[in-house]
Amino acid sequence: MRTHPYRKFGLPHPLLIRGNLPGNTIGWRSVNLSVGAGGQRVVVQAYILVQTEVGKAAEVARQISEIDGVVSAEDVTGPYDVIVKAESSNVDDLGKLVVARVQSVEGITRTLTCPVVHL
Repeated sequence: MRTHPYRKFGLPHPLLIRGNLPGNTIGWRSVNLSVGAGGQRVVVQAYILVQTEVGKAAEVARQISEIDGVVSAEDVTGPYDVIVKAESSNVDDLGKLVVARVQSVEGITRTLTCPVVHL
């Protein structure tokens, strides 16, 4: 089995994944990255479902929408009060965005983060 050169040094290559290539061969291929709201490359996108205290949804959505990395924040009806779309360069930064920034907004009682997958 071939090893990508980055792996020889114990480093994962952030832009390559191992998978099927044309012609039924296995090898390394580039990951198709999209460009996010701030012009930076985005690897991780997620929807964050937010429950708020009664009557706080609009204010929570407004405050969350001002956070860097948040693409949109909408107050909605249903079991969740606000749905947030967020983008980050990696999973760790997404976790920091949710825990340090989003969850610190006054009026939030619970969040559920749903990373986007491309199957």
